[in-house]
Amino acid sequence: QVQLVESGGGSVQAGGSLRLSCVAYGYSVSNACMGWFRQAPGKERERLATINRSGSSADYADSAKGRFTISRDNAKNTLYLQMNDLKPEDTAMYYCAAVFRDYCYNIRLDVWGYWGQGTQVTVSS
Repeated sequence: QVQLVESGGGSVQAGGSLRLSCVAYGYSVSNACMGWFRQAPGKERERLATINRSGSSADYADSAKGRFTISRDNAKNTLYLQMNDLKPEDTAMYYCAAVFRDYCYNIRLDVWGYWGQGTQVTVSS
């Protein structure tokens, strides 16, 4: 069983940066596609970025392109999300997720098998 634990959230002013981490416990996720998602109050969960198993390729939602960078360190069983130039509309609970499959793109939300508990990001203007 894989347990994902996010950290690194917090409160920041607009224009600031945060780096989120997601550590996997219980099983190696080196063969898992991984991703970052977020959900704001009253809104649906939104995919931000996904990364392939080796970390050589990533895919971003339009809301994340140019400001967010996803990366992973398989030796540390850890996924990262570097977020720059944060805006108030980035305020949300941020989640990491993992799924064991070969192809890591266009994965439906209900296919992601493992989720963390989330870390809150609040951006003030």
